[in-house]
Amino acid sequence: MKIINVILSGGVGSRLWPLSRKARPKQYLPIFEGKTLFQKTAVRNQEFCDSILIVGNSSNYQLSEHDLAEAAVSDFQQIIEACPRNTAAAIAFAAFSLEENDILFVTPSDHLIHADGMYGAAVIRAIQLAKEGFLVTFGLQPTHPETGFGYIEAKGEEVLSFREKPTLELAKEFCEKGNFYWNSGMFCFKAGVYLSELEAYESGVFHASKKAWEEAEAGKLDQDLSLQIPSISVDYAVMERSQKVKVVPSLFQWSDMGSFESIYDYLDSHGHPKDENGNMVIGSQIHTEFTGLKNTLLIQTADAVLVLQKEKSQDVKKIYERLEKDRPDLV
Repeated sequence: MKIINVILSGGVGSRLWPLSRKARPKQYLPIFEGKTLFQKTAVRNQEFCDSILIVGNSSNYQLSEHDLAEAAVSDFQQIIEACPRNTAAAIAFAAFSLEENDILFVTPSDHLIHADGMYGAAVIRAIQLAKEGFLVTFGLQPTHPETGFGYIEAKGEEVLSFREKPTLELAKEFCEKGNFYWNSGMFCFKAGVYLSELEAYESGVFHASKKAWEEAEAGKLDQDLSLQIPSISVDYAVMERSQKVKVVPSLFQWSDMGSFESIYDYLDSHGHPKDENGNMVIGSQIHTEFTGLKNTLLIQTADAVLVLQKEKSQDVKKIYERLEKDRPDLV
């Protein structure tokens, strides 16, 4: 039995445009004390895992290789997706490549985590539960009413329900109750247990993923076979339906760095300059003044400028989606 850190690295980070592009998604941006989130993920989990397995795509696998070389990590393998088919299939590819009793510690590549003793305790407990045959998810203690995350209602380690991204009123109610946790997108389970549950609840994903994996060459998946795989998240496919799910309530510091609000808070905590009204410039050395604005970000790259209020950070995805149609050269 081996413990494998399966790093999911297929995301594009659309809410962080123009910093994040398809050619260099947010997990590969070296703006976190000179490191990338991808590097931090790989290094953080080395002490718990025997090796690393990356599920990426044809446009970013070389970025993964570069980042791991820079971080002096050499023991890894890669599975290269031909096209994105969501997390249920991505994890299935990893499970098919391993022995059925191997434990997958599945982590996104773009989260910022403070790897202290509380993190270690949560990971160790998750691995223990996985060895007992459970599908484990990590529930994070909410620090504020967040409408951008899903929630897990729990009683101890028992999952009572999964809740979709709530309204602000409902998010406040969840925080007040004290037994609701943010759904972290981190999982831990045996390869065989995951695959058997996937086959039971989403047989179409299971069989199409299996066929694509069996026809893969040197870890690279075929485009036509991949397109036949239903695109569905691991949460919808398995975690919200299986009777074998446990949650590990976790107290470690975590951020998905999914918006410029998160980036703003991170940079602010590390001394990045802002003016007396909370306005911040990212990516430009040009002297900038803000008048009549508060908590505004100006983000500049070589070919684009974005100006937004910090509180509207989630709306950047709409800009990305529009540019993807109208100006694909900018994404």
